[in-house]
Amino acid sequence: MMKYEVHSLQETAKVAVELAKTLKGGEVIAFTGSMGAGKTAFTRELVKALGGGDIVSSPTFAIINEYAGKIPVKHFDMYRIQSFDDLYSTGFFDYQDDFHSVLIIEWSENITDFLPKNVIKIDISFGKEENHRIIAIERQEG
Repeated sequence: MMKYEVHSLQETAKVAVELAKTLKGGEVIAFTGSMGAGKTAFTRELVKALGGGDIVSSPTFAIINEYAGKIPVKHFDMYRIQSFDDLYSTGFFDYQDDFHSVLIIEWSENITDFLPKNVIKIDISFGKEENHRIIAIERQEG
């Protein structure tokens, strides 16, 4: 597991860029962290690093946003998902066979039982100061 302490969006962007360099498509990134911790901000920087521009917004109501780039990104928000039927209705399972894109899942703790075994887990937690965040990244092999 890698841990990073960041104190600004610029420092978060550096972590996202480093992660982007390791991606080739087919990865699933599962975010956890409190509301406002920076999951969408990290995703925005990751999408930028993958060539998708600066257009990322939280997909809370849309459930999924898609971004083109040198590696396409499918960005899910599972905040409102409470059952298998809810998850199934998002089309999430149809995307798991997309080996050209990176799947990013916010609020992944709501679908833990349905995540693939090979997943990159990212937890973002609040630090001691206003802009201080602790980013923990763990690649799980299945």
